[in-house]
Amino acid sequence: MTAFMQTTSRRRFLESSLRAGCALAGLGLLEAKPLRAAEPFKRTGAPRLLLSLAAYSFRDYFKDQKGKTAANSDAAKRIDLFQFIDFCAEHDCQGTELTSYYFPPYLNHDFLVKLKRHAFLRGINISGTAVGNTFTLPAGIDRDQEIDNVKKWIDYAAVLGAPHIRIFAGAAASGASRGAVVPLCVSAIEECCEYAGRKGILLGLENHGGIVATADEILEIVRAVKSPWLGINLDTGNFHTDDPYADLVKIAPYAVNVQMKGEMQPHGKNAEPADLARLVKILRDANYQGYVALEYESKEDPWTAVPRLLKRMKELFAS
Repeated sequence: MTAFMQTTSRRRFLESSLRAGCALAGLGLLEAKPLRAAEPFKRTGAPRLLLSLAAYSFRDYFKDQKGKTAANSDAAKRIDLFQFIDFCAEHDCQGTELTSYYFPPYLNHDFLVKLKRHAFLRGINISGTAVGNTFTLPAGIDRDQEIDNVKKWIDYAAVLGAPHIRIFAGAAASGASRGAVVPLCVSAIEECCEYAGRKGILLGLENHGGIVATADEILEIVRAVKSPWLGINLDTGNFHTDDPYADLVKIAPYAVNVQMKGEMQPHGKNAEPADLARLVKILRDANYQGYVALEYESKEDPWTAVPRLLKRMKELFAS
């Protein structure tokens, strides 16, 4: 039996055991403290915004996880994750967000600990990582693989010392309603949160379109997940509603990580420069305390634009 089949079989056993346990609890034979739905984080003290940078900002200059050549043809500008950490240190970041897409295709423990050592020696905290996943798939092998991949990255994050992982919800498949896939997403997140909690790692669900395209949609899912290990990975550029700033106000109290974009695109309008000062005020008003990672996606060369945006963010954080 393969390792994957063993994992899947074990999951099926645990799920059936859980159902049986719940039935017994309903008969009064077991007592269990019910888990509560997620609530806004109540943080004491003043807001604290820590500057980080997402590796995704240089996506055209990395080799991707399948080992392909970087999309940009300028070899002099290509980097690896070690050089990216150096860039973060040289631009006075406190953290570095190491997007999973840019790790070697055959990742091992030795690479992870070397990367962790390098970040430590440069005085940089690994603020988190980010995975690509879809939790709206129907029950079966494909869905199990999505869950297993997130758990694999939870293990990697534990070795790296990264306290946070960005996850996605996904979109409803053609012909499927949103209402039909939301329970699938919630149950997958709960399973991953249970695993992440044992490692002391928070999962941040990103407002990334699909079934979480609006503030109300992502809050519905976050509030449905019964786990203290879930929050929102607040991406400032991903709401394309009539008033994205108002939607960010709604979800900011649930944020466990922030990815700040240099642009926003309200519904029916072209992309426009983000009001960074207004975004910082939204985070402060929510008493956010944690990392704010620049995730650069605009057309200008990141080697020029990223240092400028980091400098502006640092000024706003200090003011």
